[in-house]
Amino acid sequence: MMTVKHPIKIKNGWLSGVRKIISPHFDSRPSQADISLLVIHYISLPPEQFGGGYIEDFFQGKLNPETHPYFQTIYQIRVSAHCLIGRDGRVTQFVSFNDRAWHAGESCFQGREKCNDYAIGIELEGSNEQPFTEVQYQRLAELTNIIRHYYPKITEDRIVGHCDVAPGRKIDPGQYFEWTKYFDLLKESQ
Repeated sequence: MMTVKHPIKIKNGWLSGVRKIISPHFDSRPSQADISLLVIHYISLPPEQFGGGYIEDFFQGKLNPETHPYFQTIYQIRVSAHCLIGRDGRVTQFVSFNDRAWHAGESCFQGREKCNDYAIGIELEGSNEQPFTEVQYQRLAELTNIIRHYYPKITEDRIVGHCDVAPGRKIDPGQYFEWTKYFDLLKESQ
């Protein structure tokens, strides 16, 4: 098992020292011992706009459809991720890692369907039209290494984008996500 240099710990599936906003959009996993995949996503609400707290509202089922025309098309969707990394690097956790967040939807990895059953989902505040920030890569690498310490079945080859588990349906983390940079930072931040 890798050594973690970071003071952040995970207890009962929850990170210490990060902002927590509880989402009602989760349920129990079939088996906590089966957590073995990390799925990276992006999200911006409204599209291509950052900040404003709308992602938090969306993951809590509190998105006001009157705030923006786009919200009228999504406000009733029940979705969540385990964590969100903002443009400023702030980490927010919505669902315990031990529970099943609703992030991957219809999905399949290496012939196994229903990735939410065994995956942890991390959202980056971003889009397919803009690069991610340096601090987002740093936080993602740190968070990934902490998660991998507690859930060692998530090996490097089991870290994927949403596009890899839902091809043709999803493109995130998108064209600007720098996988090489991310994997290099994983090694540096161990």
